[in-house]
Amino acid sequence: GIEPISTITPGKFSLEQNFPNPFNPETNIRFSVPEKSFVKIKIFDVTGKLVDLLLNENINAGTYEVKWNASLKPSGIYFYRIESGNFNKTRKMIVVK
Repeated sequence: GIEPISTITPGKFSLEQNFPNPFNPETNIRFSVPEKSFVKIKIFDVTGKLVDLLLNENINAGTYEVKWNASLKPSGIYFYRIESGNFNKTRKMIVVK
């Protein structure tokens, strides 16, 4: 689930590096939205195939954290992407089992 970290309105959109990284089996992804927005957070494998949709909803301005559990996924490199309006950012993470 998604958890609010701070209700202080951030100045811009951001997507932080997941922690821990590399990880097994769970990691945290922190992001910020400066205004109420429709936000999607997607996980892709190294081939570009969508493997999970972590968030797909309207959220209020603030800083949030969402967990991803990869216990059913194989070891390897994955990418997570935030999409909201004109803001898109992708980062890399590694699952090690």
